[in-house]
Amino acid sequence: MSDEFEQAHERLEHAIEGEGKGKRKNRHSQRTAIIIGIMAAALALTEFGEKDAQANYLSSQITASDIWAQYQAKSIRRAVLSNDADLLESLPSGSSPVVQAKIAKARAYAARMTSDPGRDGMQQLMARGRAEEKRRDHELHRKDMLETASGGLQIAIVLASISIVVEMPIFMFASVLLGLASAIYALMGGLAKL
Repeated sequence: MSDEFEQAHERLEHAIEGEGKGKRKNRHSQRTAIIIGIMAAALALTEFGEKDAQANYLSSQITASDIWAQYQAKSIRRAVLSNDADLLESLPSGSSPVVQAKIAKARAYAARMTSDPGRDGMQQLMARGRAEEKRRDHELHRKDMLETASGGLQIAIVLASISIVVEMPIFMFASVLLGLASAIYALMGGLAKL
């Protein structure tokens, strides 16, 4: 009878230990679920920021292309006007007052193509084009930062999920570290407005 009593006692102790492990495992699962939820929210915000940066990048790219196309058109018009003035000067009637007026008008218009303060001369277009390219490059860098942070958060969520299954705290520790680093990187990318 004492053997049976000892076996029953051992089974009871194992059951109590198992219940304690179950509670610890349940607490670990609950904490991990909360951490995964927080990281998922951070991931969603990061991806919203990434999409915003990508839209801004594309908008800046289109605007810069439009500005440089306008610059090219003005450059071609300036060259045509300069060539017209040169051609008119080379004509035998180039010294007549009517032709001289046309030459002066063409040269003045060509000069306005180069610089037209308050309007869109080539110099003004160049400044706007470079500013738009700078904005475009900044948004591309911001998008890349947020994309990297998003990937880090996704990996952190996977590591946290694995920590529940394999019951190894090292996976949870790695998940939290990677999640924090990714969230900080995402915050840096999100706040990196021009």
